[in-house]
Amino acid sequence: MNAPWKSGTGTRDPFSAYVCDDLSLDVVRSVCDDMGWPQEKGNKGGLRNAVQSLSVSASPQILLVDLSESGDPINDINSLAEVCEPGTMVIAMGQVNDVRLYRDLMMSGLHDYLLKPVSPDMLRDAISHAQAALNAPKLDDGAVNKQHVSVAVIGTRGGVGASTIAASLAWMYSERLGQLTGFLDLDVHFGTGALSLDLEPGRGLTDAIDNPGRIDGLFIERAMIKGNEKLSILSAEAAIGSPILSDGSAFYQLQEEFKAAFEHTVIDLPRGMLIAYPHLLQEVNLIVVVCEMTLASARDAIRLLAWFRSNAPDCKVLCVANKMQAATEVSRKDFETSIERELDLVLPFDSKSTIQAAKAGKPIVEGAKTSKIATGIVSLVDLIKDATVVEDGTDGAAKDAKKKKGSMLSGFLSKKK
Repeated sequence: MNAPWKSGTGTRDPFSAYVCDDLSLDVVRSVCDDMGWPQEKGNKGGLRNAVQSLSVSASPQILLVDLSESGDPINDINSLAEVCEPGTMVIAMGQVNDVRLYRDLMMSGLHDYLLKPVSPDMLRDAISHAQAALNAPKLDDGAVNKQHVSVAVIGTRGGVGASTIAASLAWMYSERLGQLTGFLDLDVHFGTGALSLDLEPGRGLTDAIDNPGRIDGLFIERAMIKGNEKLSILSAEAAIGSPILSDGSAFYQLQEEFKAAFEHTVIDLPRGMLIAYPHLLQEVNLIVVVCEMTLASARDAIRLLAWFRSNAPDCKVLCVANKMQAATEVSRKDFETSIERELDLVLPFDSKSTIQAAKAGKPIVEGAKTSKIATGIVSLVDLIKDATVVEDGTDGAAKDAKKKKGSMLSGFLSKKK
């Protein structure tokens, strides 16, 4: 309901409120007077009355609902989302002062939650913040000509660090580069996309798989959780006893909606999903293959690269060696010979920084900013940018000049002459 990439407020009413008690109604009508809105925008009756009213009428730009009489606030908010138009800023008020409830409500798409009794100043501030969010630049306002870039991160083996790199890439695009980013973690049972950012994954991904026909812009807006202002995450922790029963249409539809909603999509793609759902790479611009210097990783890198050539010939591919140490099972030279290409990037083994970031509930590029591995991931972003710009048909002269000049991060690039 409050996704930043939604616009289209149009000529809808600027504000409506549905509250349960007379005291709150008086506060709402007082604020309406201050804002120049009719007092009739304040209505008696809580969230369920709002659902009934909005099911037959257009939703306002800003909606205030009272949860005091709701026995199941989360379920009722989800019902409200079904009747609210995309872009509606929903502010809730209630009597329960509970951090878990607050987090669950925010994950459900609320813009703010106010604890009763609500004063006129509190309500005015909440409305002002909602108005500021409505008027903030949207993707549709100035980014329609920007190329959408979809990056899939695939590990050759479990434990090579593909999920760690994927989370850091998503964070970099959103927090450091300020671009609207969707992070899709397709490891339905054991995904760590939300966990790496100290978030609860919610049920969005499992609901999408169970009901692919429901996937649209509104569903994406409601189902995703926020990693930061520009980052939205779709992840899951499905029960181990619940297998994925899908023909893959849900994953394809999710990619289509991500493409419409974000500037960047980062997909943490388990290698096993390529077997059942080879079409997952049809909409991907670039694949990051994460490997380690072991015999098993070399074997699977060879197999994956061959599969990409046959099934995703238009995708650019970058090979990244992670957890590089002085002594390795397979030398770098032998590894590159076996996969018949040079490594594009080498990231060092840095358990201290990895542990530090994990304890802080942050990606490495944020939790261990000055570490060598964080610096290396920054250079990976540059490599992806260069590869996707050339793919888009843009003049590659700037890229060639950059290669000749070198960069301050060139020590982490693994190109060997």
